[in-house]
Amino acid sequence: MIKRDITTELLASAGEYPVVTVFGPRQSGKTTLAQMTFPDKLYYSLEDPDIRMAADTDPRGFLANLPDGSVLDEIQRLPQLFSYIQGIVDRTKNTGMFILTGSHQPELHQSVSQTLAGRTAVLSLLPFSLTELSNYRKNWEAFELIVNGSYPRLHEEKLKPSRFFNGYLQTYVERDVRALINLKDLRQFQQFLTLLAGRIGQIINYTSLSNDVGVSATTIKNWISVLKASFIVFELPPFFENIRKRVVKSPKIYFSDVGLAAYLLGIETSDQLYRDPLRGGLYENLVVLEVLKARLNRGKRPELFFYRDTHGNEVDLVIRQARILIPIEIKSAATFTPDFLKGIDNFAAVAGDRCAQGFVLYNGNEQYTLKGTRVMNPVKHKGLEKLW
Repeated sequence: MIKRDITTELLASAGEYPVVTVFGPRQSGKTTLAQMTFPDKLYYSLEDPDIRMAADTDPRGFLANLPDGSVLDEIQRLPQLFSYIQGIVDRTKNTGMFILTGSHQPELHQSVSQTLAGRTAVLSLLPFSLTELSNYRKNWEAFELIVNGSYPRLHEEKLKPSRFFNGYLQTYVERDVRALINLKDLRQFQQFLTLLAGRIGQIINYTSLSNDVGVSATTIKNWISVLKASFIVFELPPFFENIRKRVVKSPKIYFSDVGLAAYLLGIETSDQLYRDPLRGGLYENLVVLEVLKARLNRGKRPELFFYRDTHGNEVDLVIRQARILIPIEIKSAATFTPDFLKGIDNFAAVAGDRCAQGFVLYNGNEQYTLKGTRVMNPVKHKGLEKLW
């Protein structure tokens, strides 16, 4: 397995805090990351029934056998361990003792906020970034990336994407969703997932989704919360801070792996995707996700937004760095047109001196700067974290 981009931040965090907690979706590589980064630490998976029973029955005795700490995988399975870990790290005051990983945010966040506040660094690991994927193939095409997705096992073991996502989806629905909600009709939930994939990059309309699925808007909100908690989707909030014009204040939805979204939509080849009317949303998902990974892998808060006013003026992505705002337009087209600059120009007029150089990230081959805006292909360029 390759060295992950987040490794430097993980080591730095372990050098400052007694505990490091790594969140992330299942199969994103959390276990491998922890074991590769800390090969001398004892490793225990709380998914293992015997290990979980031993830790649950006698938590003090279990942790007493770990004087130098350990890697504890899927820690959300036994959140009560946090209180005992707190006592240990407070007494020893050693850094880098425990590396905790988990797939469910609610249990971990609640436990961290209650017992490990100030004692743990918190990182989020998503599937492979473009720079990490370049270890498996030097030159990727955007539509190939969308269809294949970025889960490590897919590339490490050269698995067929449709087969992988079929198994991933079934395992996820059977284990994680049913563990978090009382799911009565699996068919409706599967339909909801497909409809949600078809609305990538759109402002969430709970009423429309509830009408299409046949459940209440409250249920739709609950299901989206579960998907967010399990790192299947994430929301991109609107930017309206100190903007005088009337703006949209509802979030957009994206998938944490665009390959899963493509699979849900029945798209299995790059040629099929090229002809699909939803290619623009999927390409946007790919790019927004790549920017998100670049920030998370450096331990930074996302600080990502979109902008849209009530007149339809919009920018696909806005990155906030302190007071500075970086507007980004995302286009799946391979040919640049001046219309791509309209959203950025409008946003610059509204944001004033807070607006920095903008970017147009598109699927073409040319790279240049036009009217102060940088135009480039993010897949061919790679290393987006170096741009801002």
